[in-house]
Amino acid sequence: MSNAGRACVVLPTYDERENVGAIVPAILAASPRVDVLVVDDNSPDGTGAIADELAAHDSRVHVLHRPHKDGLGPAYLAGFEIALREGYGRVLEMDADFSHDPAALPALLAVSQDADVVLGSRYVRGGGTVHWGWGRRLLSRGGNLYARSVLGVRIRDLTGGLKCFRREVLERIDLPSVTTTGYAFQVELTWRALRAGFRVVEVPIVFVDRRVGRSKMTRTIVLEALWKVWAIRAAGWRPPSQRRS
Repeated sequence: MSNAGRACVVLPTYDERENVGAIVPAILAASPRVDVLVVDDNSPDGTGAIADELAAHDSRVHVLHRPHKDGLGPAYLAGFEIALREGYGRVLEMDADFSHDPAALPALLAVSQDADVVLGSRYVRGGGTVHWGWGRRLLSRGGNLYARSVLGVRIRDLTGGLKCFRREVLERIDLPSVTTTGYAFQVELTWRALRAGFRVVEVPIVFVDRRVGRSKMTRTIVLEALWKVWAIRAAGWRPPSQRRS
C-alpha cells in the first residue's frame, strides 16, 4: 500500500468556515507524513467550499461531502472507511476548532510506533484544559469517572476526541456496527479496542476551548453518553474471532 507509511487525519466539520482555512495548513505543517481528510456535513456557512479550495492547491488535502448533518460518530466512520480504503497505516481524529493543538500530532504518531491506540489525554500528568468554567470541568471529569466506573477500565480520558489508531485496530473493531455519536462514540471505540486486546496509551495534551464559533456540545449529546455507556457495557462487545459461532 502506497500510504502504509503515512497517516490520515480525519477532520469532521460543520459550520467551521472561520477555522478550517487555518487548521488544515497547521495540521500539514505539524508533520510531513500526514494527510488531511475533511468530512463536511453540508455546512450552510460554506465550510465545504473552503475545504475544496484547500484541496485544489495541496494534494495532501482531501474532502468528503456528506448530504446533511448526521452526527460526529457517523462523520468519523465515513472518514475512517475512506482512510482504510486508501491504505493509510495510521488514522487520526481531531476537532477542527483548534481545541486540539496540531503541534501534538507528532507525539501521538511517535507513540503509535509501539501502541495500537494513542489518546490525547487531558487527565494524565501534564495534561489539562484552558478557558473552561467550573461547570464544564465538573461535567467532563464527572463524565469520565462515570464511564470508567461503568466499564471498569483505567483510561483517564475516555471522552477525548484526539486519537491515533493503527489501521489494524479499525479493521478489527467492526466499525459498521458502531451506532453511537458524540462523547459515547469516543468511549465506545476505545472500549472496543481494549476488549479486542489492543494496547491503548494516553499522552498528555492541553485542551483549549474553541477560538471562534459555537460549541457543538448539546444536552442531547450529554444525555446520550450517560445511558449509552450502559448500553456499551451490556452489549459485551467482542471481536469476531472471539464470538461463539
